[in-house]
Amino acid sequence: MKRLTAIIYPGESKRWLVAFNPETGTTSQGRTVEQALANLKEATELFLEEKNSNDWAPAFLTTFEVADA
Repeated sequence: MKRLTAIIYPGESKRWLVAFNPETGTTSQGRTVEQALANLKEATELFLEEKNSNDWAPAFLTTFEVADA
């Protein structure tokens, strides 16, 4: 069992949520957080079946600042 990262954010139309896994690059979507996460899990599992499941690196979260426009 691996613990991976999910980043979930509103899509362009705001009607869907985008779910992204930075370790593998897999992306999916859903209308709810639960649906987006379930779809991302399925997509990531399929991706890892095709690749060597050890070919990923843990992601980490940090922050940075930008100048105001």
